[in-house]
Amino acid sequence: MSSFTLNPADDLSIATIRTLAVDVVGKANSGHPGAPLGMAPVAHVLFSRFLNANPKNSKWFNRDRFVLSNGHACALQYVLLHLLGYKLSLDDLKAFRQLGSKTPGHPETGHTDGIEVTTGPLGQGFANGVGLAIAQAHLAAVYNREDFNLINNFTYVFTGDGCLMEGVASEAASLAGHLQLGNLIVVYDDNHISIDGDTAVAFTENVEQRFLSYGWQVLHVNDGDSDLSAIYNAIAEARKESTKPTIIRLKTTIGYGSKQQGTHGVHGAPLKADDVAALKTKFNFAPDQTFQVPQATYEFYSEFGKRGAELEAKWNADLVAYGQKYPTEHAELTRRIAGELPTNWEKSLPVYKPSDPAVASRKLSEIVLTAIAPALPELMGGSADLTGSNLTKVKGSVDFQPPSTHLGTYAGTYIRYGVREHAMGAIANGLHAYGGIIPFVATFLNFVSYASGAVRLSALSGHQVIWVATHDSIGLGEDGPTHQPVETAIALRATPNLNFWRPADGNETSAAYYVAMTSKHTPSVLSLSRQNLPNLEGSTIQTALRGGYVLHEEADEDLTIVSTGSEVSIALEAAGKLKAEGIKTRVVSLPSWFTFDQQDEAYKLSVLRDGAPVLSLEASSTAGWAKYSHEQFGLAAWGASGPYQKVYEKFGITGSNIATVGKKVVEFYKGKGPLASPLRKAIHL
Repeated sequence: MSSFTLNPADDLSIATIRTLAVDVVGKANSGHPGAPLGMAPVAHVLFSRFLNANPKNSKWFNRDRFVLSNGHACALQYVLLHLLGYKLSLDDLKAFRQLGSKTPGHPETGHTDGIEVTTGPLGQGFANGVGLAIAQAHLAAVYNREDFNLINNFTYVFTGDGCLMEGVASEAASLAGHLQLGNLIVVYDDNHISIDGDTAVAFTENVEQRFLSYGWQVLHVNDGDSDLSAIYNAIAEARKESTKPTIIRLKTTIGYGSKQQGTHGVHGAPLKADDVAALKTKFNFAPDQTFQVPQATYEFYSEFGKRGAELEAKWNADLVAYGQKYPTEHAELTRRIAGELPTNWEKSLPVYKPSDPAVASRKLSEIVLTAIAPALPELMGGSADLTGSNLTKVKGSVDFQPPSTHLGTYAGTYIRYGVREHAMGAIANGLHAYGGIIPFVATFLNFVSYASGAVRLSALSGHQVIWVATHDSIGLGEDGPTHQPVETAIALRATPNLNFWRPADGNETSAAYYVAMTSKHTPSVLSLSRQNLPNLEGSTIQTALRGGYVLHEEADEDLTIVSTGSEVSIALEAAGKLKAEGIKTRVVSLPSWFTFDQQDEAYKLSVLRDGAPVLSLEASSTAGWAKYSHEQFGLAAWGASGPYQKVYEKFGITGSNIATVGKKVVEFYKGKGPLASPLRKAIHL
């Protein structure tokens, strides 16, 4: 690439970005002007000279991806999107942080044209960027040919001191260095300011040395406020390095041009009126006018759109030619880009009958993955150093590794995340955001909690990430309460747009995978047992697809027990004991509250019907179960260490004790008249 050439519109464009960002925050009387003022030059150079994208088609597949990990600086990104010609008007900028606007308080994917991932919780965007880079490297290895370099985009990430203090960014950076992701370029806004003041109070490490130890290329620009040539040269140098990710330490002055520049006072509050006027005067803008965009700035940025449109047109032509020479690969690639699953893939899902042997649901998960993986090349996953326990590596699969390591290839579909649960979840969000990939990740259910920040953003963003969460209860036994999830299920069930499945047998496990694979905008957590579970009479994939169903029916019942996972067979045992004493007991399996809640009212009331009391049973916290039952039985505190059968006995989760509990419930409600279903409520959210 040629050396930097100054354009007469460069300084004007940077000044436009700065003054617009100040006005955006000022009109809202809310937001963060400091970082946009400091990072305007690097943003201008990146977008005007390097980044390839088409604002008229923000979903062009081979576009460069841009992530603003320091999402509080979103006024900068919104201003750029407007100037570049995305679907963001000047009126949208004026509506910053207002209800229903296209410019929310932090960037949200799917809400604002041109936003790749949702950022704001610090460090998440950094890790998303690693996922985006992994996706590009993988799809390039699978589909590029010597005569067709179809998938070759870069991922650019802006990050700040706060992001680099977060553990999730450290985890992701470590893995990115190991994976030698030369397509990843991070610009670190080193302005030495956080909310508490100068970073000297808490963040004094040598960031350059840290990233060198991760295996990154480290570059630096000492004057990020005005040295456009140095910024250009650093990005150009970063693009040349193909075997290491690059971080550019960019020294900037937060709030550049403001009377408060260089202080934390300009970080998260609008500038005062006299400061705004002085700043605009400094940059040769009218101090008494707002939202000024010179025509020369619009014209200069229109070149970005022209370049992007031309690049996309050429890429589309190359894709057609690729299809003529490689029709099979072309058909698969375009199907994956479109987000469509192969026809009849679901026919490979295993089906079970009651006579089949008892198997742990983590093993049932492995059987499903083994069955469907050959039909689903988009399925790309891995484990946080628990492969042998999670049972997630399909026989014959290849690791995703740099070819130089001889441990695998970039065409491999199995990612060794190491003990990095939080980064794993956030990287998976990036994998899905890229397109063409359905990521699955794995750990113990208890340690999904380590990744809760990433899981939350999966649900908020609509990322189809599948969590294989094994060892899901006190049933893991000897490892004890440190590893036994008690509160985890309800925390996940309470998360909007997150589907938590706890299957009781093989057919329910297949159903869970079917829903997870077909839910394009909902993440799923599959809660799976360590201990063996019997295949149940009355269980089918079709019934389980409704999230809840009657597993054992009785007419004119005295009691219904509703349960999930490993406790369903215990509920059935208890029902048998109760029937022997003349107490007719129905059993309902409710593997997915989320899916069950989506069913029509008549169906739900046929499952949890009026008449008899409903008792819930689950080896975890009873919180949340009052929605589906009149009485709840579970764990009131932490678990215990010991053989799992003994642990279940300690907490009364046995067929005999649940039969005793059931009799108490029946006796308590006897004579109190017909009971309404627990589902009947005055208010439904």
